[in-house]
Amino acid sequence: MTQTLDWNTEKLLEQDLAHLLHPVTNLHRHRKSGSLVLVEGQGVRVKDSTGKWYLDGFAGLWNVNVGHGRTELAEVAREQMARLAFQPTFFGLATPPAIELASKLAQLLPHHSHFQFTSGGAESNETAMKIARYYWSLSGQPEKTKIISRRMAYHGIAMGALAATGVPAYHADFGPLAPGFVYASAPLDYRNNPGLSEGDFVAVLVKELEDIIQGEGAHTIAAFIGEPVQGAGGVVPPPEGYWKAIVPILKKHNILLIADEVITGFGRTGRMFAQETYGFQADITSFAKGITSGYIPLGGVGVTPEIFERMATPDRMFMHGFTYSGHPVACAVGLANIGIIERERLWENAEVRGQQLMRRLRELEAHPFVGNVRGKGLMALIEVVEDQSSKKTFDAAKGIGGKLQAASRKRGLIARCNDTGFAVAPPLTISEAEVDEMVNILGESLEEVLA
Repeated sequence: MTQTLDWNTEKLLEQDLAHLLHPVTNLHRHRKSGSLVLVEGQGVRVKDSTGKWYLDGFAGLWNVNVGHGRTELAEVAREQMARLAFQPTFFGLATPPAIELASKLAQLLPHHSHFQFTSGGAESNETAMKIARYYWSLSGQPEKTKIISRRMAYHGIAMGALAATGVPAYHADFGPLAPGFVYASAPLDYRNNPGLSEGDFVAVLVKELEDIIQGEGAHTIAAFIGEPVQGAGGVVPPPEGYWKAIVPILKKHNILLIADEVITGFGRTGRMFAQETYGFQADITSFAKGITSGYIPLGGVGVTPEIFERMATPDRMFMHGFTYSGHPVACAVGLANIGIIERERLWENAEVRGQQLMRRLRELEAHPFVGNVRGKGLMALIEVVEDQSSKKTFDAAKGIGGKLQAASRKRGLIARCNDTGFAVAPPLTISEAEVDEMVNILGESLEEVLA
């Protein structure tokens, strides 16, 4: 291993193992494998502390939409820090970046009029669910508190968002979940469709939702929260017509719709927001990640004029917020980042390169251990199975995820690897040649691990 002049990799790894807690990591195994220490990024590539470059096939954590090394975003942050590093938006205070970013978002999401900012996706979904309950309480229906979520959903790991997260692994050992959450099925054709046509499968999902609403009582349900494309739970694009069928059911029963656009927002599905991709409008939209492309933490929530008017009732204060709600530096970077996305029309590249990505990934379905390939825009998953006919998953003891990660990193690709397979979501700036490079590495890694 060759070290660079700038970084003492051995010392960094020692300090990492001694002091740094890694999220979503088997900490016991990590003591043996250690970290990959990344020190620089340019475009769709990142460099480790030894000088090796990797294709960033996961855009950091679904979020570096404009790619690495955008110095103009660093300059915008520097200028705002020098001018005014921090002021809150509590107590009627505001700063120009927070005001201007809210105004810009109202142009991008014209069915929303007002926005509150957070520091990330979990805070955004906490805020969205609290606003839904607040709306009904102020409407004289305080019993409407339940939230319908879906299995395989990921909405964050704060306690409310955790309860909405339909992935049991995230709940284990953290005590009882917050009450008031019920779960519908994920719209996953590969696992949940018993052989029906796409339209009939949607009808089954709609019937299940109707049954849940009837069983719980519409008068007790505040909102349905859903990612337009389920992400961290397994990349689940909905079947054709799903959202257009779900929305009328919610409206009929007076249930708010929260669109969790934390991953899908800001271009990833081939439109600026996935609500455009699938042709529906939510009452509340949560977002984060791509709003700053990860250059600084920021998230937020948008609400319709109807919800805002209810929140602005004369005798109440909106008793919710975070210290860094509307952080001026983050909002300034968010504005500049959206400017890049719009100037370079990166959602169009996401659509074109996403089509190429799916064409190439489907070539891998011929592999005997690939069960399913699915995705939308620049987010996709290769699901591996021990047996294609039964769709049996691999035993965790075989460590397939770790082996796939080692094989792909050896070849210069960072992807999200677990026993389910590979998830990829590269920066929206990725080129045709880089998509081919990424898929070739995925195929070679599958051959090595599952020959």
